[in-house]
Amino acid sequence: MGITKAEVFTASQNRIAELAKAFAHPARVAILQLLAQKKACVCGDLVDELPLAQATVSQHLKELKRIGIIKGDIDPPRVCYCINEVVWEEARQIFGQVLDSGFAGQCCS
Repeated sequence: MGITKAEVFTASQNRIAELAKAFAHPARVAILQLLAQKKACVCGDLVDELPLAQATVSQHLKELKRIGIIKGDIDPPRVCYCINEVVWEEARQIFGQVLDSGFAGQCCS
């Protein structure tokens, strides 16, 4: 979403969209699933488990970290990432509220 368009939406709507972006690519979903399973992970391990190049995995990790859904500790030459429990819970609550809000189960047809 362009910066100029984001300003016409509420902070809450922008945050929901930002968190949804974490789940908007199958590689990021796979990374989050692996991190959730292992509780912590070294970037090299992710590359070994995913059919993606190191640069691609690093790019997805960077985006997930920017959103805040993962956190990482840098201990050169290794970088260890894990799920940010606070943001994970925020996403769980937000998506639950969005999916539970106002839909009566009726369609216009």
